[in-house]
Amino acid sequence: MSGPAILITGAGAGIGRATARVFLAAGWDVSLLGRRAGALEETAQGHAARILPCDVGDPAGVAAAFARLPRLDVLFNNAGISAPAAPIDEIPVETWLEVSRTNITGMFLCARAAFGLMRRQSPRGGRIINNGSISAHAPRPGSAPYTMSKHAVTGLTRTLALDGRAFDIACAQIDIGNALTGMAAHFTTGMPQPDGSIRPEPVMDVDHVAGMVLHMASLPLDVNTPFVTIMARDMPFLGRG
Repeated sequence: MSGPAILITGAGAGIGRATARVFLAAGWDVSLLGRRAGALEETAQGHAARILPCDVGDPAGVAAAFARLPRLDVLFNNAGISAPAAPIDEIPVETWLEVSRTNITGMFLCARAAFGLMRRQSPRGGRIINNGSISAHAPRPGSAPYTMSKHAVTGLTRTLALDGRAFDIACAQIDIGNALTGMAAHFTTGMPQPDGSIRPEPVMDVDHVAGMVLHMASLPLDVNTPFVTIMARDMPFLGRG
């Protein structure tokens, strides 16, 4: 593998898979991290890629995965899960712990490992791109665990964007709305709205997200896009509620 090096978490499906394939086609050195090795191999489609089976919520597993990297120019900190919609008092504590383990702890562990590698490699520096969400700005009904986790991602992004300056590390966040993946397929059949109704929502091709991540990753390190929002134009975000 040659070219600049990127590690993509949650690379076995959805946004992670689409993004990985765009970077592979662009000639990057791509490392794919996810829970299922078979899904990562399917993402690679026979291209040369580093396959790193790992649960992002496992500190030892994350450390071992990043230790296999000779260099890292970009981390797409993408892995995340959602939970069924419900009022907070009907959400099992176990659901909160599961969401926060992946969406908060996993983001922290991968960012921590990437930051340390970028800080110490030669030449020094790199870029961390966190996958936020429209929910980092405005919640959907019944989404306390997911919405809390995505607000936490924003805090991580802001802190790393500041702390990374001393080490030539840029940090950005991409907030995505209604990209059509397996996780979002039900958006087209009906989603609860703040007024209590259930209505279908517009979606966009996930490849638009992948292209935006490639653009962000390709910027020189003295340039940053701290927060980028990409969304289906007519989805109920602007004016939500």
